[in-house]
Amino acid sequence: MISKYLGFDSDYIIIGLIVVVLILLVLIIVNMSQMRKLKKSYKVFMTGKNGKNLEETLIKRLDQVDSLLAANDDNEKHIKELFDDMQHTYQKMGLIKYDAFNEMGGKLSFSLAMLDVKNNGFIINAMHTREGCYTYIKEIVDGNSIIVLSEEDKEALSRAMGNKAGE
Repeated sequence: MISKYLGFDSDYIIIGLIVVVLILLVLIIVNMSQMRKLKKSYKVFMTGKNGKNLEETLIKRLDQVDSLLAANDDNEKHIKELFDDMQHTYQKMGLIKYDAFNEMGGKLSFSLAMLDVKNNGFIINAMHTREGCYTYIKEIVDGNSIIVLSEEDKEALSRAMGNKAGE
């Protein structure tokens, strides 16, 4: 009867509907298997925990993250302060031991150069004699001294500035 009005056989409509129903059944089966996997994962995740415990755990972890971020900020601030302080400390050293006089042995005299990162600092020269020990200090600015340096002072300064002796 419907086939008279539509102009084609009703068997095609029934076959089409059966195909649609089969496709929907396959989709339902796939959906059910995915839900089963999801429920299994959820049960593993929730084992030993109720909703309140899980919430408390998440809040605790977020608080720990916040405290770690704050500690990291503090550490960065302290590192910057240390770096700034390091610019004013003596970081380079050059030491030369020598005999100030021919009759003295044992290399008891020395020149010690101590410089900061900008090659500012001092040279201490201690000369040991039979009568005593005499100590002199010479200021170094930008790797130079306004006072004449001895060969030992020059070598100590060169070592402190990173040059090898004799360059």
